[in-house]
Amino acid sequence: MSRKRIVCTFGTRPEAIKMAPVVKALRRHTHWETITAVTGQHREMLKQVMALFGLEAEVDLDIMTHAQSLTDITTRCLQGLEPVFADIRPDMVLVHGDTTTTLAASLAAFYQQIPVGHVEAGLRTFDPMQPFPEEMNRVLTDRIATLHFAPTNLNRRHLEREAASGDTIFVTGNTAIDALFEVTDPDYRFASDVLGAAPWGDRPLVVCDVHRRESFGDPIRRVARALRELVERERLHLVLSVHPNPEVSGPLRAALEGVPGVSLVEPVGYGDWANLMARAHFIVTDSGGLQEEAPALGVPVLLTRDKTERPEAVEAGTVLQVGGDGSRLLEAARRLLTDPGEHTRMASARNPYGDGHAARRITEFLQWYFGFRQARPDPFCGLDAEPCWGG
Repeated sequence: MSRKRIVCTFGTRPEAIKMAPVVKALRRHTHWETITAVTGQHREMLKQVMALFGLEAEVDLDIMTHAQSLTDITTRCLQGLEPVFADIRPDMVLVHGDTTTTLAASLAAFYQQIPVGHVEAGLRTFDPMQPFPEEMNRVLTDRIATLHFAPTNLNRRHLEREAASGDTIFVTGNTAIDALFEVTDPDYRFASDVLGAAPWGDRPLVVCDVHRRESFGDPIRRVARALRELVERERLHLVLSVHPNPEVSGPLRAALEGVPGVSLVEPVGYGDWANLMARAHFIVTDSGGLQEEAPALGVPVLLTRDKTERPEAVEAGTVLQVGGDGSRLLEAARRLLTDPGEHTRMASARNPYGDGHAARRITEFLQWYFGFRQARPDPFCGLDAEPCWGG
């Protein structure tokens, strides 16, 4: 049987983190040639992650420009990937998640009739504007995809309700957990000077990352005010990752810069970030990925979003939705700081996103798809009574 070509395409830091385990798992097999094509939708943050996981890109479109719009990203990805796919002629293009790169790469492959495999398929809020543009990106990508690698049973059911064939859906767990387990270490030494000098252990650590478009404006200002009040009332150490977008950095710095007990840091490398989360008492965020990673670390999450495409962690009890209401955030945060029972309840809730072997399962499904193994892997990852993780 002829050797196949698989192109793994991504462009942002979150995609790189979650695709790194897949690329590494694919490259352990000789059945195919694995080619990494990055768009560069993010630049420095993307390079950090690839260096951490020892990845090099065979193709780099380097599309990032200052103040780039969604239209800019989409058109440059499409135009850049068209000749790449035409030259490589891959047998499969793998994409991840819900970024603009994800949708554009899927379209570029579809236009050349190349099968698409969607890693992290089936996540839904069922509101096209929350999150924007990610919800529509993933819906459209799932319609294009030939294979759907769903992290949880709930994601599988979403896909089935949208008429995706059950033969194309495989429940794998989330590759975020694979990446997380690879880099966290209790003896980890931080590369960041700020984090390396922090007095870990003298008081509870609260970690915050808010950056999504739907948080811009009043929501992020309410979060910032609530965090300032929390620091002024309680004895804690607050570390905020401050995204360079002025819609994020402006309100956060206005409310919290120079406040005792607060460290504002530029986005740090993934190794630093993962090990910072592992030391947190709890996390405040609007991030999607942190809702998956924190349960694996036993860290409670206060989610500053009204809707989430990852309800499994909310149902499991490790994530609490406080929305954009600063008073709800403040109340929940104080409860986690002062009520050991509540903190233990959230910290010990089951992890609904997998066991750290998602990339291996994806590789096994691809081996079956291309005919390198005869038996079709269990699409429910070995659990007979109820397909795995979530819902």
